[in-house]
Amino acid sequence: MGLEEYKGVYVFAQQVDNKLSGIAFELLGKAKDLAKDLDTDVTAVLLGKDVKSLADELAAYGADKVIVVDDPALETYRTEPYAHALASVINEYKPDIMLVGATAIGRDLGPTVSARVATGLTADCTQLDIGDFPMVAIPGQEQKHKQLLMTRPAFGGNTIATIACPDNRPQMATVRPGVMQKIDKIEGAKAQIIEFNPGFEENNRYVEILEVVKAVSDTVDIMDAKILVSGGRGVGSPENFKILEDLAEVLGGQVSCSRAVVDSGWKPKDLQVGQTGKTVRPNVYFAIGISGAIQHVAGMEESDLIIAINKDEDAPIFDVADYGVVGDLNKIVPALTAALKAELAKKD
Repeated sequence: MGLEEYKGVYVFAQQVDNKLSGIAFELLGKAKDLAKDLDTDVTAVLLGKDVKSLADELAAYGADKVIVVDDPALETYRTEPYAHALASVINEYKPDIMLVGATAIGRDLGPTVSARVATGLTADCTQLDIGDFPMVAIPGQEQKHKQLLMTRPAFGGNTIATIACPDNRPQMATVRPGVMQKIDKIEGAKAQIIEFNPGFEENNRYVEILEVVKAVSDTVDIMDAKILVSGGRGVGSPENFKILEDLAEVLGGQVSCSRAVVDSGWKPKDLQVGQTGKTVRPNVYFAIGISGAIQHVAGMEESDLIIAINKDEDAPIFDVADYGVVGDLNKIVPALTAALKAELAKKD
């Protein structure tokens, strides 16, 4: 079969406990853009048990078709039945592009499926485009058009690589949560529902789930926070993050940090913003003691309002900040916290 017979942009619509994950809607939003450039449609692949009722929600966020694989074997995520189901969908319907979220599930599922369908996979993408490959024509080498150009950080985030898969289909990518935007909900939208089941037969790759223990966290995921107070190496020490925590508490926000802070062991990886951390879009983002390296800026530049505090007036962070304060954060941040407390006390 020729590559030209592969059509459509497909999205793995991740669900857990019969609730769709946010990454499914983000991928559908990007899939709509890619499908427009390719003059094709968008298909969501929904795997699980008793999940058909979720199809309308996928339609509301951009799915033209929903392929539903509904089976008891898919009730809880396990690598083997999910990989069998998604690989079977790919082999049967032959998508041009297959997108999977770079979640804990997607990072396991994507590589397994790509190996089974004999195609490449670009992992942890932060940008997807349709274009020519090679991107710049090379004499004596064919330049292929309408290829999926998959951009991701490489070498620990120190450079950016754009990768294509011109000779195999589907073109597969896992996409980092938070970097793509879902479209506005389309009220009353309906998708064509296709029920497909390849059949499931347990083998020695099936694992038995003995117990599911759900973790309970007392902190907000920084990707969901409306206000982030983010600190960098310039904060000076892990103890000094207390002044950022005080500001976050007054604002009802959450503390986050740069990669340098995580590398120094001051804060856990879950709080890292940037290309090798999480991509965030809060209403307000405080960048305190953060120089503004491109790897960090890529993870927060879509914030609605960016406020930078840094003693170096030439710090790159001021190039993306809406408001900038040059000075000693040890004086500025406590003063700001005190002023906000006083203002809130007046309102009470």
